[in-house]
Amino acid sequence: MSTHPTPTLILLDLPPSILCGINLLTFTTTPTFLGIKNLPTGFHFLFTSPSASLSLRDGFWFQIPPTPPSSSSPPAVFHKWSPETECLAPCSQPEGEAFVHAKGGWKEVYEKHLTPYRQSGASSDDANDAAATTKQQDDKEGAWEGITSHITSSILTRFTKSDEWTISSASSGVQDRDEIPGLSREEVRDVIGEEKELGMLGIDLKRTWREGAVGRERTEGARDRSWLLQDLCERYRSRETAGEEAVIKSGGGKEERWGDVILGQMEICFLMVLTLANYSCLEEWKRILALVLTCEKSVRDRWQFFARFLRLLRQQLERTDDVEGGLFDMSDDGGAFLKGLLKGFKRTLGQIVESKGEEDGIEDVKEEFEEVEKWVKDQYRWELGDEFVRSGMLELEDGEMVMMETKELEGEDETGEYAPVIVDL
Repeated sequence: MSTHPTPTLILLDLPPSILCGINLLTFTTTPTFLGIKNLPTGFHFLFTSPSASLSLRDGFWFQIPPTPPSSSSPPAVFHKWSPETECLAPCSQPEGEAFVHAKGGWKEVYEKHLTPYRQSGASSDDANDAAATTKQQDDKEGAWEGITSHITSSILTRFTKSDEWTISSASSGVQDRDEIPGLSREEVRDVIGEEKELGMLGIDLKRTWREGAVGRERTEGARDRSWLLQDLCERYRSRETAGEEAVIKSGGGKEERWGDVILGQMEICFLMVLTLANYSCLEEWKRILALVLTCEKSVRDRWQFFARFLRLLRQQLERTDDVEGGLFDMSDDGGAFLKGLLKGFKRTLGQIVESKGEEDGIEDVKEEFEEVEKWVKDQYRWELGDEFVRSGMLELEDGEMVMMETKELEGEDETGEYAPVIVDL
């Protein structure tokens, strides 16, 4: 065998007994492990950590392009372990080929030192268990494709601010950096080290209206964040296009539709929380949710985007148990952030359906939201409707009837201390 028959990732000088992960699977390396073979086409993320605990993790994205029919050799990706930085860095193909030759050539390395790509660690000789494992493997591979379908090379380059697409647990966006009183940025860097800056979208939820807006326009912009969503999508589009589903070519050869840059950012951030426990990416993910789920006008005009967004949100929520320590507390108290957003969006969607009827586009959004609603109800027993008893008569053990009233929903009902107040200026 003069070359490798399938797309391959070769990891040079990787030490044994460290934590390594590719996409949704993590494992501990062995002395004979030199990489991964049988990689499918698309984007993949590999990360390492000196220990299996929640220590600092470093990773990089890479792409396996389709192999042209005329090509005699599938792609091979080479990365080399650096003892100084304790992470992997790209190395040249000649150096990688020399490493393979020193290990006995491609045949020896491919057959004895490369593990087949998979997304499930289970294995069994039993036929029934093997069939179940195969189904689990297919489900996980399909899950990875489903939660990376909007990622492109241009989005990765902008997000990581590097052509090498590297990121670590400590990487952070500018707006998420901790400010230590009394210390300058340079002094903080000397104390805690240099943090790789991430390319966030710059979502400012405190200013969701156009510059120069006053009065009613500013009030409407604060209540309906559609202007900010529209502004972000247009600002980051590859180029101007006409029409809702106008298609353009973006980096990585994928077709880009309106809002795909938002969904791609949402996918990357969620996966960086999933694999690296990156705090800044969690904050960006929450900002995207807080932006999209508080829009109203855009739901009417860009219903295709909202249907794709809700489908992606459900797929991501199905993976929340994979996050070490949990994505965030999903109890009634801890899940108030997401639960409140979903309840507000349900009210908005109901108002749109009431005014426009169940048109084809809105019906798609409604169906996707019902899937999300069903999932959170089954998993967390969340009730997103407003059909709750606020007051009534309660019979005590001794038979006495008393009038009871709850104030827990005053914030949602905008009553009591949460009621709007008219102020004379």
